[in-house]
Amino acid sequence: MTASEAIAGYGIQMLGVADAELRKLRHDATEMATRAVQPALWLLLFGSVMERVRGLSGASGASYLNFLGPGILAQSVLFVAIFYGINTIWERDAGILNRYLVSPAPRSALVLGKALSSTVRGLSQAVVVYILSLALGIEVSFAPGNLAAVLFFIALGAGLFSTFSVVIACLVRTRERFLGIGQVLTMPIFFASNAIYPIRLMPRWLQIISRLNPLTYEVDALRKFMLRMPGGRLTVTTDLAVLVIALAVLVAIAARLYPRMGE
Repeated sequence: MTASEAIAGYGIQMLGVADAELRKLRHDATEMATRAVQPALWLLLFGSVMERVRGLSGASGASYLNFLGPGILAQSVLFVAIFYGINTIWERDAGILNRYLVSPAPRSALVLGKALSSTVRGLSQAVVVYILSLALGIEVSFAPGNLAAVLFFIALGAGLFSTFSVVIACLVRTRERFLGIGQVLTMPIFFASNAIYPIRLMPRWLQIISRLNPLTYEVDALRKFMLRMPGGRLTVTTDLAVLVIALAVLVAIAARLYPRMGE
C-alpha cells in the first residue's frame, strides 16, 4: 500500500466514524435549539450589563460587546464539546464501542472522527452567536477569508475539547462521574481565559494559568477574524501552534486510552 492510499484510507475511516456520530444528531435536532439559549443569555444579559463597566474591553474605546462576542462563541463551543465524551460511555454500555474496536481503523482515526463530528455542533453555535451579534450591533466581519478562519478555529477548538472530553470519559468510565468532573472543569477553563475579561485585569497567578489555557488562544484567534476591527494580542501563528499541539497531544492520549473503554 502506498503512502497516498494509506492516507486516503485513514481519512475514509475517520469520516465514517464522524458520519455515524452525525446521524445521532439528526435524530435529535432539538439539542441545537436548546444549546442556543446559553449564548443568548450571556450576550443579552451579561453583555448588556457589563458593557456599562469601564475598563473591560480589550481595546481603548471599543465596545465591550465587541470584546465579548468572540469569547461567547468560544465558550459555546467549549460547553458543547466538553460533554461530548459521555457519548463514548453510552456507546460502551450499549455495546457499540466494541464494534469500533474490532474494526481495522487506527484508534487515532476513531478519536479524530469523533472530534470531527463535534465540530458540527460547534458550527451550529457559531450561527446562533453571529445572529445575536448582528442584533446587538457587534461589528462582525463577513469577509470570506475571515469567515473561513473563524470556521477553522471553531473546528480546531471543538476537536480539542471534545478529545479532552473523550480522555476524561476513558478515565472515569461512568456517566455520573463524567458529568460531575465535566461540570467542575468547564467553569474554571472558561473563567481562567480571556473570554469575558482581558488578561491584564487578572491577578498574576491567574494570568499564568490563562496563558496555559488553550481556550485563551482560541478566543484570541476568533477576535482577530470575527470582528471588523480585529482584536487579539498574540500572533495567529502562536494561537494556531498552541491549539494544534494541544490537540495532537490529546489525540495521542485518547488513542492510547480508547481501547480500554471496551474492557
